[in-house]
Amino acid sequence: MKSRGEAQQMVVEGRAPDPCGARNAPEFVALLGVLKEASGLTYRELAQRADAVGDVLPRSTIANMLGRTSVPREELLAAFVRACGCGPAEVAEWLAVRKELAVHGERAGTGEEPEAAPEATAGHSSEPPTVPFPEPAPARRPRFRKVLAAAAGLVVLAAAAVTVTLLVRDDGKEATPVSGPVAGRTVQIRSVHSGFCLSEKRGSDSGRLYQVPCEQETIPSFSLKPLDGDAWRIVTDHPEFDLGCTGIWDGMRDAGAGLQDQGCGKRGDAEEFLIEPVGRPVEGYRIRPAHTRLCVGAEGNSKERGAKLVQASCDGADRASLFSFDPVVPETAGG
Repeated sequence: MKSRGEAQQMVVEGRAPDPCGARNAPEFVALLGVLKEASGLTYRELAQRADAVGDVLPRSTIANMLGRTSVPREELLAAFVRACGCGPAEVAEWLAVRKELAVHGERAGTGEEPEAAPEATAGHSSEPPTVPFPEPAPARRPRFRKVLAAAAGLVVLAAAAVTVTLLVRDDGKEATPVSGPVAGRTVQIRSVHSGFCLSEKRGSDSGRLYQVPCEQETIPSFSLKPLDGDAWRIVTDHPEFDLGCTGIWDGMRDAGAGLQDQGCGKRGDAEEFLIEPVGRPVEGYRIRPAHTRLCVGAEGNSKERGAKLVQASCDGADRASLFSFDPVVPETAGG
């Protein structure tokens, strides 16, 4: 691990820190902090750069990660070091050290590169090169070459998203506005049928989703990432478990299988969803797991608080399987 003076000098010189210098998880997290300082970017700018290339990296998640003494999840680490300006080879180095620490708890502080998968180390010498950071551009313009194109794509997606206000409900009362999916925006996922929002139970590690009052703080926070074709990934940001994905429990195909938050990439297309508008004007959006094409809804079409979210037949579900993606008001404080 670098001394504080050496770390500060790295920031001054604009050099990326070497993850191989970390002997344990706290030192690894400390080097991530040095990496952020060397990048010259604020939390807000890191989140924007991640959004521009399709990663999800909320400011609150960055702050939580840098304030802990345990190694972050792989997908969170990769998104963070990419946003800080690291290329594929450097991302692989950070992931390799993270894997060794996650498995063994600590590693020898030799400064040598740890054993990693062949694809992570092919073409590299035994001593990783010093990676210079480019000089910050005026007004802190992003330094990724593909940022402008990716950002333009997000603008198109946002413009295409549908937000419709329902003027009256069946009972004659004014209805709550219904919002469609928008890439990268933090949302609460609200059942049109019950008026409750999706959330895990506080203090539980099962990842199972229930419907709870939208007025309380729902956990985790949700955002949407577009995939190839018409599919979406529902990305989660949990205050304890960091980034993950929503999917169907163990990739099950049976009706009645529960909706569950877990690490991304564990259930294949069972964590990909089709999100379809229903009605004219739009009354809500069906959430359909890509692997079954069933519909997500409260178990038994329940309107009760605490009902589990499951996949079930779309036939006759009507409003019971319709949802709104209500935008969460962003923080106004600087990062």
